[in-house]
Amino acid sequence: MPGLLVDPFAAPFMARALTELALLALMCGPVSVFIFVRRLSFVADALTHTVFPGVVIGYLAGGVEGIFGGALVAGLVTAIALSLLTRHGRLTEDAAIAVMLTAMFSVGVILVSRRSSYTADLTSFLFGRVLTVSREQLVQTGVLAVVVLVLLAVSARVLIFRAFDPVGAAAAGYRIGWLDTWLNVIVALVVVAAVRAVGTVLVVALLLVPAATARLLTDRLLAMAVVGVGVTLGAGYLGLLASWTASVDHGLRLTSASAVVLALVAAYLLALPVGVLRARRARRRATTLPGTSGAVPGPTGLVHR
Repeated sequence: MPGLLVDPFAAPFMARALTELALLALMCGPVSVFIFVRRLSFVADALTHTVFPGVVIGYLAGGVEGIFGGALVAGLVTAIALSLLTRHGRLTEDAAIAVMLTAMFSVGVILVSRRSSYTADLTSFLFGRVLTVSREQLVQTGVLAVVVLVLLAVSARVLIFRAFDPVGAAAAGYRIGWLDTWLNVIVALVVVAAVRAVGTVLVVALLLVPAATARLLTDRLLAMAVVGVGVTLGAGYLGLLASWTASVDHGLRLTSASAVVLALVAAYLLALPVGVLRARRARRRATTLPGTSGAVPGPTGLVHR
């Protein structure tokens, strides 16, 4: 039995795929918490789609190795453009996101449709190929992981302040527009890191599901980040194992990226009853206790001290 759980990862491509997903877990766990707290699900979804033309242009210009650069440029441009479009209130955030999402994704489809290998390329771009990750790509993901974690480390307190009390953050002298741009750039970098492995469609699951699952189990932001990392790493391992077992042992075709996402969703469903029980207990305490213990509930019910 232990061999069945370990032997598949003796294959070099499986080991590289698991390493790639482990690096993504280190980024997606904490970043997903900020997306959850700020209610930026639509922004995260938009970023995963607006990098698509960059992915296509990078591939057309430099092949597989050009995808990283193209996605990076498109992601950063999108993050900055979203902040600029919504900064002065002339365009609502939802409208700006919808316009950019549909426009840039359409540009990507037009570009890729000009190739003779249209179907295969589109499938690869949308759903990724985690089993073909190279050592060079692992290095690139590792560098992005360090950059993202450093950016979060130096700005976590301010970003949390802005999330829970934007008026107070503005009164304290922080520029809300710059903080929003900062967070958008961080999310864009995570999207760039993950797009080759799981594609522009499935990457949104890595940005949203870990924090949603962790929220069912804890109210603490740091604990949510840690649980998010663990859930993503576990889903990566189980997804790759399920894909290998289905393909090798049973002759069933199961894409690895899809299996990883399904494992993430399964983790959320397993945690759902725990979340329901915790919510009921919280309501009982709220009705029996006249005051609070000094904790301040955040905009999503999280406890922030």
